[in-house]
Amino acid sequence: LSEKFFLSCKLLESRSYNQEIKAGNERPFETDDAVVICSYQFARAKANDVRTAPWDIVVIDEAHRLRNVYKSSNVIANTLRNALSGVPKILLTATPLQNSLLELYGLVSFIDERAFGDLQSFREQFANLSQEQTFASLKNRLAPFCHRTLRRQVLEYVPYTKRLPVLQEFSPEDDEDALYHLVTEYLQRENLQALPVGQRTLMTLVLRKLLASSTFAIAGALTTMSNRLKAKVREKTPAKSLADELDEDYESLDETAEEWPAADGQAADGEEVLTPADRAALEREIADLDEFVRLAVSITHNAKGRALLVALRTAFAHATQLGAAQKAIIFTESRRTQEYLQRVLEDSEFAMGIVLFNGSNSDKGSKKIYTDWLARHTGTDRVTGSRTADMRSALVEYFRDEGRIMIATEAGAEGINLQFCSLVVNYDLPWNPQRVEQRIGRCHRYGQKHDVVVVNFLNRENEADQRVYELLAEKFQLFEGVFGASDEVLGAIESGIEFEKRIADIYQSCRKPVEIKRAFDQLQLELSTQINEAMTRTRRQLLEHFDDEVTEKLRVSEEKSKAILNRFERHLMKLSQFELSGHARFHEAGFELLSSPFPETDGAPDNGAIPLGLYELPRRSGEAHCYRLGHPLAERLVNRAKARELPIAEIGFDLSGHVGNVHALQAFIGQSGWLAAWQFSVDSLGQPEDHLLCAAVSDSGVEFDEEIACRLFNLPGAVGATVDAPPSHVSDTLQTFQQRRMTKITATISHRNLQFFQDEVTKLDGWADDLKVGLEREIKELDRQIKEARRGATAALSLEEKLAGQKQVRVLEMQRSQKRRSLFDAQDEVDRRREELIEAIESKLKQNSALEELFCVRWNLK
Repeated sequence: LSEKFFLSCKLLESRSYNQEIKAGNERPFETDDAVVICSYQFARAKANDVRTAPWDIVVIDEAHRLRNVYKSSNVIANTLRNALSGVPKILLTATPLQNSLLELYGLVSFIDERAFGDLQSFREQFANLSQEQTFASLKNRLAPFCHRTLRRQVLEYVPYTKRLPVLQEFSPEDDEDALYHLVTEYLQRENLQALPVGQRTLMTLVLRKLLASSTFAIAGALTTMSNRLKAKVREKTPAKSLADELDEDYESLDETAEEWPAADGQAADGEEVLTPADRAALEREIADLDEFVRLAVSITHNAKGRALLVALRTAFAHATQLGAAQKAIIFTESRRTQEYLQRVLEDSEFAMGIVLFNGSNSDKGSKKIYTDWLARHTGTDRVTGSRTADMRSALVEYFRDEGRIMIATEAGAEGINLQFCSLVVNYDLPWNPQRVEQRIGRCHRYGQKHDVVVVNFLNRENEADQRVYELLAEKFQLFEGVFGASDEVLGAIESGIEFEKRIADIYQSCRKPVEIKRAFDQLQLELSTQINEAMTRTRRQLLEHFDDEVTEKLRVSEEKSKAILNRFERHLMKLSQFELSGHARFHEAGFELLSSPFPETDGAPDNGAIPLGLYELPRRSGEAHCYRLGHPLAERLVNRAKARELPIAEIGFDLSGHVGNVHALQAFIGQSGWLAAWQFSVDSLGQPEDHLLCAAVSDSGVEFDEEIACRLFNLPGAVGATVDAPPSHVSDTLQTFQQRRMTKITATISHRNLQFFQDEVTKLDGWADDLKVGLEREIKELDRQIKEARRGATAALSLEEKLAGQKQVRVLEMQRSQKRRSLFDAQDEVDRRREELIEAIESKLKQNSALEELFCVRWNLK
């Protein structure tokens, strides 16, 4: 946001939040001059603070995590929905829809709970999208909420390079293979004391990932489990849960656990009283774990680690052929494996320029890189004050400028841009295809100039590993092509967690090669059903606009945005050059502020937030301050200029001294006239907006087009003497033009308000129809039950049976009456909401407007 959009940001995490509380700020989420950024988990933990903050808008990234908000079990999504009720929201996601439309229901209801009726009526109305009318209805209902653009639609404006796969196979040594089979057999036992009952599936997944990562990773985990069981024998409760301890090595555990609800009956460690039989079982399990640990620590080198050196030599040679820098990012799922790989590389020809990236970045090397970075950038806009964010920036900058190899855990798979690196090594390959895509996306993204080489490792001796790789490579197409995984394919699975669970289940339940083959064949068949042409076509038609429409908008937006940015930059620099006369030395890229233009600050950063030194416009390079309209210096200069009294004066514009050609002004060379500018402010529907009106007329009576009048100010000019006000007929001409522009602006706003009102009424009617459908369905079902009850009562052979039947009929009729009243109540609720909407809009329809004259000048053109 700072680099691309020049917006000030404030990162909130536990440390920065607590610092603000200690400093006396009881509402850290509330700020007037910065965008607040925090994680899902932190927002959930501080839900009360989030609820009370007066947000203008909330942007939620990776929003597919909210798709199950309609389920009460999704705690984070429901907490955030309640905390953000009534707040304007933008949800960002690359994968909004799997095969179930309920995910769309969840995402849309998170934005507006009145967009659809209840869940049951949504199911009934849109269950059959093969019916053209149903499909069109849902598409129309989604249109105001869902806007989707695919990578292939922006290819003309956002060039993408290719992905080139490299497969590095290896065969484990005998002792590594023995360890693998021993731990696998252990994890498949029915009764395991080391794993919590409610989280056994999740913990087994983590242990299998660590087992596949390295002997060092699994040795650490097995040691942790053994020590916990020994504490249990001594009837001592560990300070941390097993999940928390494993999370210190397998860093994505916490995020994975969100998607893996604990099973019922989970017991806390150390709660049960141990019988002699329990103790004996524990001792046997501890002995097994210790034996596994002894074998693991006896293995000092891994075949996979040696294969890494071979892969790097091959991949770096490939990168050189492509003209790319010899830089690689290596991903592992384990901190201990990360440390092992560092040792392997330090003992090889790749020893120089290694940098680690993980969740804590607490190693000596990272700390030194951070300290050096702070010293280098102190006093510049690059330092945010958040150690977490600044540490990440320091490590990425070191990797870009000095490093050769970055070894990263899953912490490096999000939020960093590595376009300068074109070699991605998946040392440990996640089973979740979306996590694989995130990793590759660090390098294979906008700005990458070279084809990206993707290296994957494959155990020749493990059939399950081979089938997983086959699915990721062939079914999901993650490793090659211009885009890698297509939008349709990733969208089809939506949640890679479910896919990961299926893989984990196969590893856990299948013991023989034939069982593994059968299970993977079945999974591949199911994927073929999910990723099918019909569903792909449905998803595309439902969520996407026409390609030509998107492309045209991008083309126009690109041209307009470049022109507007350049114009605003020129205006800002011209104004700054005038206002900073005597205080700054200007050059091509910006200026050097030599003294403060505001004496009370004296250029002291801690006083006026306007430090002296180099200032450059955005998108420049160097260590200068990023100068933009929102910068404190620019704001004060603009405010001072706006507040200055401007007497009516003569300005001489020099068209001959202008670089470029303004054809429309050629005819007015040698002529004079008048020009006036006003600020027209309108407040309608609670939305204030300002418009700049500019009118010009020549002495011969020719009115200028507004755009041409404004272009006079692009020319070099000189202020002459003050003059008297323009003659009355000139004032009348200028004001007539002003009135026409104001009338046109007012009409445009009224039309926009009308469209807003129509959209809100349409949405309200849709919600009402949904509720009506649901209630009418329930009434129809009750009618059916009443008929059956009456037939039953009529056919009854005894008085008791007839009385019971009549009582049942009466109960059902009462329920039907209640549902009918609910139907009327629902209609009354809709009518009430419509009245509220009309009253709210009527109260705001009165366009409060104000007109302020900015200046009037006498012009002449030469």
